[in-house]
Amino acid sequence: MAAPVVDDPLVNAVYDEEGYVRADFLAYLAGFMEAGDAQGLREAIAPLHASELGDVLEALEPEDRKHLVELAGAEFDMAALTEVDEAVRLGVIEALPNARIAEAVQDLNSDDAVYILEDLEEADQEEILSALPFEERLRLRRSLDYPEESAGRRMATEFIAVPPFWSVGQTIDYMREDQNLPDRFHEIFVVSPHFELLGSVALDQILRTGRKASIESIMGETRHSIPAEMDQEEAARLFEQYDLLSAAVVDDAKRLVGVLTIDDVVDVIHEEADEDIKRLAGVGDEELSDTVWQIAQGRFLWLFINLITAVLASLVIGLFDATIQQMVALAVLMPIVASMGGNAGTQTMTVAVRALATRDIDTHNARRIVMRELLVGIFNGLVFAVIIGIVAALWFSSNQLGVIIAAAMVFNMIAAALAGILIPIVLNLMKIDPAIASSVFVTTVTDVVGFFAFLGLAAWWFGLM
Repeated sequence: MAAPVVDDPLVNAVYDEEGYVRADFLAYLAGFMEAGDAQGLREAIAPLHASELGDVLEALEPEDRKHLVELAGAEFDMAALTEVDEAVRLGVIEALPNARIAEAVQDLNSDDAVYILEDLEEADQEEILSALPFEERLRLRRSLDYPEESAGRRMATEFIAVPPFWSVGQTIDYMREDQNLPDRFHEIFVVSPHFELLGSVALDQILRTGRKASIESIMGETRHSIPAEMDQEEAARLFEQYDLLSAAVVDDAKRLVGVLTIDDVVDVIHEEADEDIKRLAGVGDEELSDTVWQIAQGRFLWLFINLITAVLASLVIGLFDATIQQMVALAVLMPIVASMGGNAGTQTMTVAVRALATRDIDTHNARRIVMRELLVGIFNGLVFAVIIGIVAALWFSSNQLGVIIAAAMVFNMIAAALAGILIPIVLNLMKIDPAIASSVFVTTVTDVVGFFAFLGLAAWWFGLM
């Protein structure tokens, strides 16, 4: 790789003080691209980490991204494509011939290579894989055969495995002499002749043991091996629970097939949290780089469902149209009750959905948590009932109206608390992702209960029905 231009301050200042890619750095790269200066561009991006180069790609316009990749040629770090949105990654890959991708994939770790290949059309995958050496092709195909979002898809197939009868000295010599071993690793796995996982040895244990000692004598039991079919979120939870840096991945026959490392797990945790937040808002797998049409399609379904629930709330209001006509103040105040209930329900629902995702709610503590949320709803309902009751009484010079909206506020805050905690739990028991469907049901409950409680109480109190 060409030597970087270290004397130019822009090269080592990709981000501004707020953490965004510098506009002048992008202009700096644009100058090379406009001039067609491939060598200058390569020297400019050479010092960048893959994540920094990924941020640069996302900051560029689509055509500029393709131009940068084409101009950089073989010097472009394809690992940067694992750091960008799917739409950006596919846009760049589509601009490259499959032969170029196959060449670049050979320089990547297997987990990064799989991450790039898994989104391609099957025909393109096969063409790229067929251009790879047999062993590399076999490893990548095996990973791609595992389900999406499984540990098998996330694992790296580069690892160090030795037989139990080897000595520590043999193992050290093997690691020094074999050039095909992974660059970084945290432990050495011990396997049988059939590659069944027997145990592992941490690197610090190797360093502290004499050369003549056998690996079997110092190996420890691998208690937290991960089945290749396990969901990546479940695997991440094991890393969090047992403070793992890496873990063996095994197939159905308990044979070692790969290793999952903490850097991959951090990505999984980030992706799963991002996915849950988006699902709560009903935006699915939307990316910032998606087109207007893609975003509109993704949001339409949940907006349509919300429309139906809004019609349901309107029907409840319609039951009391005569009441509202006789007392206009009700029309002014009723959105307050529904809005407060909706916000309270969303607060409870968000906490519940996240707790279910992290398995913090189970059969042992569910009742206690439901009771806690109920008491919170009662407390907040009483507090805000007093506040809004006083406001309404002073606003419309009617103590009776203040009492009515106060009572409705208590009812709706309790309903919001119960809906916010019970709906996600019930959906989870029904094997429905609570992050996807909870918000629609919670909003419906708080709107319907809020309008019905407030207008119904007013109609009964004033005898307007």
